[in-house]
Amino acid sequence: MQSRTFGYARVSSFDQNLSRQIQALSAYGIDERDIITDKVSGKDFNRQGYLMLKNQILRSGDTLAIKELDRLGRNYEQIKEEWRELQQMGIDIVILDMPILDTREKSDLEKSLIANIVFELLAYLAEKERCKIKSRQKEGISAAKSKGVKFGRPQAELPPNFYEEYAKWRNGEQTAVQTMKRLGLKRTTFYKLIKTERR
Repeated sequence: MQSRTFGYARVSSFDQNLSRQIQALSAYGIDERDIITDKVSGKDFNRQGYLMLKNQILRSGDTLAIKELDRLGRNYEQIKEEWRELQQMGIDIVILDMPILDTREKSDLEKSLIANIVFELLAYLAEKERCKIKSRQKEGISAAKSKGVKFGRPQAELPPNFYEEYAKWRNGEQTAVQTMKRLGLKRTTFYKLIKTERR
């Protein structure tokens, strides 16, 4: 059976347009009837078009073309997993925006090398994204602190008669339970305030 080339295009919400990806796949030479699309919305990421393409249409020796690597999955781990599975099925992969990731007419060794490039690239991008998130968090915390926003649990307020009753307790004039009762404090709050005062 002659091998075929299919295209896959995906956007992550219904109001986004698939035309940019479809045009690129058509320009690559894929008939529009062989381009499978998904408009995936929500957290379940239920890609019916892609799953049909992968499980029912693609055969060993066929080629799957996509415009960008991230069309394969919603996160780096999923992209790696899909790449592995497609390779195991004997499907060649073409990434239009990254010609180096073209596995057609490559030996097993070359395909393995391309897979390693993909995985290293994804690991780098994932780490870069983590660093970006951490940096944004730091910047956000710094900006909030400069505006007087306090982080952590709110500090318990001292009752007006705290020092007076605290002194009586320290001098052995009354028990801790009596002191808590007079101050109207719970045990954990009482000892937390005492710990703060002793610093």
